[in-house]
Amino acid sequence: MTDRVCIIGAGSSGITTAKILADAGVDFDCFEKGSGVGGNWRYDNDNGMSSAYASLHINTSKTLMQYSDYPMPERYPDYPGHAEILAYFETYLDHFRLRDRITFDTEVANVAPRRSGGFTVTIRDDAGREEERDYRAVLVANGHHWDARWPDFAGTLDDGVEVIHSHYYRTPTSLTGKRVLIVGIGNSAVDIACEACRVAERTVLSTRRSAYIFPKYVMGVPTDQMIDPRVNKLPFAVQVRLAKAAIFLAVGNQESYGVRKPKHAIHQAHPTISDELLHLVGHGRITMKPNVAQLEGDHVRFVDQTREPFDVVIYSTGYQVSFPFFDRDVIDPVGNEVRLYRRVVHPEIEGLYFIGLIQPLGAIMPLAELQSRWVAGLLTGKMELPARRKMDKEIDAYQRAVRDRYVSSPRHTIQVDFHPYIEELEHEMRRAKRRAGGLFGRARRR
Repeated sequence: MTDRVCIIGAGSSGITTAKILADAGVDFDCFEKGSGVGGNWRYDNDNGMSSAYASLHINTSKTLMQYSDYPMPERYPDYPGHAEILAYFETYLDHFRLRDRITFDTEVANVAPRRSGGFTVTIRDDAGREEERDYRAVLVANGHHWDARWPDFAGTLDDGVEVIHSHYYRTPTSLTGKRVLIVGIGNSAVDIACEACRVAERTVLSTRRSAYIFPKYVMGVPTDQMIDPRVNKLPFAVQVRLAKAAIFLAVGNQESYGVRKPKHAIHQAHPTISDELLHLVGHGRITMKPNVAQLEGDHVRFVDQTREPFDVVIYSTGYQVSFPFFDRDVIDPVGNEVRLYRRVVHPEIEGLYFIGLIQPLGAIMPLAELQSRWVAGLLTGKMELPARRKMDKEIDAYQRAVRDRYVSSPRHTIQVDFHPYIEELEHEMRRAKRRAGGLFGRARRR
């Protein structure tokens, strides 16, 4: 069997995986469908998978988002835009001399586990030529914000109503003078609504459950920088009370602005980060509505039985976890669920790993970096996985914890808390090193 491994994707997770495997002396191929790195952060990425809009900025501060061994430039603002993030990735690539290690304009068309171990990977270049290559391991870093999930509302809209998913939104130019409905209240939905209301005739934001709106700053400090890792040592109920107090001090009661308070608790759903939404709702620039009940030609009826016409409907309804290069009998993420040990390791298919397939309260990049360090240790034999039954037990416990804590939604199936997840991976790596030093080696996995 070949010792080489395959990395799928050269976005923020794929490039840190490539860097760490190179440091560990692991031979690899990294394939990127597009002509450049950056994934979701490359505006109008020619791989067709970027959902970045022209005004996009990060919603976690740069110090929480940067890689541990390559800080973002001091000149960057607290919340850089997509062009600055892409420039950071480009310099990261050149600083660590990784550019020549990535094969661009090459799609991974199929990944098939072999019965004898390892994988047969079919790649396809931009001319449509295909080639099969064998690898001992595959590291999937294709991202999970590219396969748009569309809602299934009753009724239909007329052809004259423009309907798009937020994945395809770029600028508000086409919204000028229009009556615009945005469905959803995640970060993209709110960003688009705040942008649309400056040019549209009317802007309506429809939400099923509403959300807790967190500001980007609390007392002049980026909100995520106030979450000290030591806070996570406190009882969870105390953490929740502290979070509620901090947000109340920063913005007060969001209902007083006109944004409905969610029925769920503050820790039961992913929050939305915005310094603008509450004020724009309070100024009447954005109108809040409950969920859509029915599509009626050029009108939309809401569950409160109000009804009004729209020229444009933008669905900001999230994404499906999707792996088009796997046959469904290999990986089939129904409901966005994939059973993975510590959110990384496939317990049934040896050598299959997923990097960045998480939805953190914080940034993915440093977590993907840590995941890659663990996988590098497994690939070099310096670390060892536990027995299969222990992995299944951990996965079951994680999925129960997610169901118990969060509202039922495909968005929350891969949720992790930033600092606790770092501790979880660091603890796992310490145990993995001890396992590798034991008497039974890889036999422990059986």
